[in-house]
Amino acid sequence: MLEFFNLYITLISSIFNLPEMEGFAIAVAVFIAVTILVGVFAGKLVNRSGKRLIVAGKSLPLFLVGTMLAAQAVDGNSTLGNIALVFQFGFWAGAVIPIGLGVCLLLVGAFYAKPLNKMSMITLPDFYFRRYGNGAEGISSILMIISFLILVAGNLAACGFILEIVFGIDYFWGITIAALAVVVYTIAGGLFASAYTNLFQVYLAIGSFWAAFLFFLGGFADTPWDIIYNNATAVGGAGFMDLSGLYDVANGALLNWGALFALGLGDIIALDFMERVFAAKNPKTAKRGALMGGALTMFTVIPTSMLGVVAFFYLPADTLPDLAMPLLATQHMPFAIGAGILMGVVGASMSTASGGLLAISSVISRNLMQRIIRRRWMNKPNWSDNKLLNTTRIVIVPMMVIGTAIGYFVPAPGVYLILAFDIMFAGAFVPLTLGLFWKKANMPATIAALLIGSVLRLQFFWTMPEEWWGLDTMIPPIVSLIVFVIVAYATQHKYPGKARHDVRDYVPPEEDVIAGEDLKHFGDGTQAMDGGSSSSDPPDNSDNSDLGKYEKDYLERMKK
Repeated sequence: MLEFFNLYITLISSIFNLPEMEGFAIAVAVFIAVTILVGVFAGKLVNRSGKRLIVAGKSLPLFLVGTMLAAQAVDGNSTLGNIALVFQFGFWAGAVIPIGLGVCLLLVGAFYAKPLNKMSMITLPDFYFRRYGNGAEGISSILMIISFLILVAGNLAACGFILEIVFGIDYFWGITIAALAVVVYTIAGGLFASAYTNLFQVYLAIGSFWAAFLFFLGGFADTPWDIIYNNATAVGGAGFMDLSGLYDVANGALLNWGALFALGLGDIIALDFMERVFAAKNPKTAKRGALMGGALTMFTVIPTSMLGVVAFFYLPADTLPDLAMPLLATQHMPFAIGAGILMGVVGASMSTASGGLLAISSVISRNLMQRIIRRRWMNKPNWSDNKLLNTTRIVIVPMMVIGTAIGYFVPAPGVYLILAFDIMFAGAFVPLTLGLFWKKANMPATIAALLIGSVLRLQFFWTMPEEWWGLDTMIPPIVSLIVFVIVAYATQHKYPGKARHDVRDYVPPEEDVIAGEDLKHFGDGTQAMDGGSSSSDPPDNSDNSDLGKYEKDYLERMKK
C-alpha cells in the first residue's frame, strides 16, 4: 500500500511538473487514492446485481443510512458554496444552504422515508410510474436527470477549485482528476462505494469545520475573534450579519427564502437522497436515518457559515468567492485543520457527485431505456438484473462527461445546488406529496403540474426582474399545486385517483421490480412481500376488489 501511495504521488508530481508536493497536496492526493481504493473494493458487494449497485440491495443499517444522507448534504456545494456566498453577500445568503438541506432531511424523515422505503423501489421515478403511469415517469425522469447533472457539475466544480489550489494546477486538470476518480469507483462499487467511503469522509469534514471555527473563535489565530466578527458589520454593513437577510427585500430576503424553499422542499425529490432512503433495510431505519442525516447537517450551519465571515476578514475583496474556502484552509489555518477540511470536502463532494451520477444513470437505464423505450415502445423482453447492472455502468461514462463539461464551463457550486432543486421543486414536488397523501391524485393532474410548474419556472428565469428574484422559486410550486388540484377534480370520473392510491402500500415481488413490471400483480387479490420491507404492518389492498367500473378500467390501462 505504501509503495502504491509513493508511486501515486510521484506520478502526480511528474504529470504537473511539481518539484515537490507540499503537505496539503500530499494529504489530498493520498486521500483521493484511499477513496478510490475503498470504492473499488466495495464493488465486491455488488455481486453482479443492478439492484445492489443502485440501492445496495436494500440492506443498509441505520448508521450507514444516516451517514450517507449527511454526506450528500455536507458536500462541496453546501460547504464551499456556503462560505463563498457568505463572503460575497452576507451571513444568510450562505447559511440558508445547510439550513435548507437539514430541514429537507428532517421532513423526509418525518413524512416521506417510511412509506417510500416500504414500496421497495429502485429509483424515485418508479413512484411516478406506479402512481401515475409511464407519461409521468418519463417527464419526471427527464426533469430529475437535468437537475442532477447540475448537481454533479457543482460538486465536481468544488473539487476542481480545491485541487487547483492545493496542487497548483489549472482548474481543467483539477476537475478532470476529480471526475476520473468518481467515475472509477462509481462504476465499480455503486452505492456500496458511497456507503463505505462516507464513513471516513463526512465525519472528517464536520469535525474539521468545527475545529477551524473554534480555532478562530477561541483566539488561537493571529487576530481576536471580536475583531474578525465586528469587521463583517463595519465593512460589510449592518445587513451582513443581522436578521434583515430574512425580512428586508433590499438585503436579499426573497432570494434567501427562495433558496430555503428550494432546498427544504425541493430537495425532497432529490434522487441521491431517495436512493439512500430506498437502500435502508426497513422503513423504520429509513425514517431514523433521514432524521440522523438532518441533525448532522444542521450541526454544520454555524461553523461553515462563520468561516465565510472569517474569509471576509482575511481575504482580499477581489478574491474569487469559490476559492475562499481552499485559500482560507491553506493560508490561515493550522495544517492539520486545513488539510482535514480539504480532504473532507473533496471526499464529500466526490461522494455526492458519485451518488448523483449513479442516480442519473439508473434513471436512464431503468426508467427510460428499460421500461419506456424497450418495453413500452419496442415491446421487447425484460432485462435481467445483470443486464440492468451493465447498462447502468455504461451510461455512467457519458453522463460524467456531460457533468464535467457543465462544471468546467459554468463553475458556480453554491448557485448550482439551489438551481438544481428549483427545477424539481417547481414541477415534481406536488405530484410526489399529493400522490402519497391524497386519494384523488391522478395522472392528468400530475402531467399538468409537472409541465406547467417547470415551464413557468423556466419562463421566470428569463423574465423575473432582478429585484424580485426569489419569487421565481416560490411562485411556480404554488401554481403547480393549484393546477394539480383543479385538474384532479375535473378528471376524477375518467381517471379516479383512488384506483392507484393503494400502490403506496403494495410491495411487489423482487423479480417484478427488477424486470420493471412493478404493477404486474397489483390489484389481482394477492399481496407479495418478497422484495419489500420488514414492516410488521401488512399492506391492505382490499379496496381494489370493490373498485367501480371506471376504477377497474383505469387500473388496467395504467398497468399496461
